[in-house]
Amino acid sequence: MNIILQPNKKAYFSSDNHLGVPTAKESKVKEAKFITWLDTIKKDAGVIFLLGDLFDFWHEYKTVVPKGFVRTLGKLAEITDSGIPIHFFVGNHDLWMNGYFEEELNIPVYHRPKEFNINGEKFFIGHGDGLGPGDKGFKLMKKLFTNPVSQWLFRWIHPDIGVPLAQKLSTKNKLISGDDDTVFLGEENEWLVQYCKRKLNQKHRNHFVFGHRHLPLQIPLKNNALYTNLGDWCNHYTYAVFDGKEVFLNHFTQ
Repeated sequence: MNIILQPNKKAYFSSDNHLGVPTAKESKVKEAKFITWLDTIKKDAGVIFLLGDLFDFWHEYKTVVPKGFVRTLGKLAEITDSGIPIHFFVGNHDLWMNGYFEEELNIPVYHRPKEFNINGEKFFIGHGDGLGPGDKGFKLMKKLFTNPVSQWLFRWIHPDIGVPLAQKLSTKNKLISGDDDTVFLGEENEWLVQYCKRKLNQKHRNHFVFGHRHLPLQIPLKNNALYTNLGDWCNHYTYAVFDGKEVFLNHFTQ
């Protein structure tokens, strides 16, 4: 997909809000900060990328979506209605999306990493879960959760039972969540870095942008490529900005 930013416009990237945890009260504080950020960036945003795990759990039944998050959903609708495009990549906590964002918010949803050409720079963008070597336990669980039969069976559980159960598992079980400790493991042990290096051997990209890792990182790769991990809105409140020339990591403090 080709995107041309108008003069003085920027591309913004955000990931891993995990709205809904650790408690409803604390989540609303986090949500309010995210909405303030959206209000701040919409003044010069040419495009916004949300790279998954916006919610700690999200599942779309045929006629039901999880309760809550109306301020976030309303703000996203306001932004797209104003003409600013938003692109959403599902994460491992909100991968059960099936049309609601497209129909209600006019936001395209991607279930795999995707390439964008922004002002002539090639971006490879995704959430980041299940990519690269290792993480075999999570990869096995993801295959189970994305299996159409598993999803069909879950939809037969009443939402008043299914949603709280899934929320509890998502919060408590590290294997299901797929979250790693937010400590830099060294370039050779960061599996997303290794994944990006392999992708570079196949085709050149200028920028690789991912979430999932919950750790704000920028690592130069060969041929002037750059790997950026966005961090999160749980501890770091970080996001990335592309000003048409370079990608920067910023910390939101308001």
